[in-house]
Amino acid sequence: MFKDVNWDHFRHLIETNGLRILVIIVVSLIGYRLIKVIIHRFEKSVEDEDPSLRSESEKRAETLGRVIRQIAQVAIGVVAGLGILRELGFDIAPLLAGAGIAGLAVGFGAQNLVRDIITGFFIIFENQIRVGDVVEIAGKLGKVEQVNLRTTVLRDNEGRVHVVPNGQITTVTNMTREWSRVLLDVNITYKEDLNRVIQVLQQVGEDLAQDAEWQTRILEPMTILGISGLGPNSLEVRIALKTAPGAQFDLAPELRRRIKDAFDGAGIVIPTPQTTLVMSSPMADLPGAAPINTR
Repeated sequence: MFKDVNWDHFRHLIETNGLRILVIIVVSLIGYRLIKVIIHRFEKSVEDEDPSLRSESEKRAETLGRVIRQIAQVAIGVVAGLGILRELGFDIAPLLAGAGIAGLAVGFGAQNLVRDIITGFFIIFENQIRVGDVVEIAGKLGKVEQVNLRTTVLRDNEGRVHVVPNGQITTVTNMTREWSRVLLDVNITYKEDLNRVIQVLQQVGEDLAQDAEWQTRILEPMTILGISGLGPNSLEVRIALKTAPGAQFDLAPELRRRIKDAFDGAGIVIPTPQTTLVMSSPMADLPGAAPINTR
């Protein structure tokens, strides 16, 4: 295979054009490093002072930064590779023409891949999904870890990773876009004074909003929406709390705990399921029933 290779000519090209090849490699590495530094500084410039919550700008910057790094890596690698081949004496014009024809042929056979990339471009361009969002797509629910041109990577609460091709994303349910909300239905017995229950709930909301640990995550005071249901054994009182994006997952259990403690302190009973048993007459009393032998 290598008998027809003119090694002397190849060695001469290395000796004469080696410096140019080295310059191409160094410039490519410096260019990619420079792009990474610019992206990193851009991501740092949009960070706020609250490390516990990621703002919309932070999510957007991280998502765009990742995609730009991937595109830059591929583009710089291709350009550098073509430049090195040219310096080694290869005619890259037929290579470029062949790549165009091959790309056209692959395009006809890889329509799903093209669809994934086009969909991924619009997802990123329209800012539908960002890294750090909690979303439901293609029947999968989880936190977005990566948004690529071809796939979106989610991790659910059990730690499982779901890689969803962008072409399969037809509907996006984003649970952490700009703001979120806690919706709770609190059950009370019918004998409780509804006005007193509402006062206790309002006090719980005020105490939570004044807590230094939680106040930055609460965007509006808690609202009592009223009775949301009439059950067989209880009333349902619905409350709503507008929160920062993603904060609802931490605030909901904290709010439930505070309501439970406040109800216990105020003597308000949270009803438990009740079952009513109706005892029928013994079968022996039924007409025509055979006597039961107890021996």
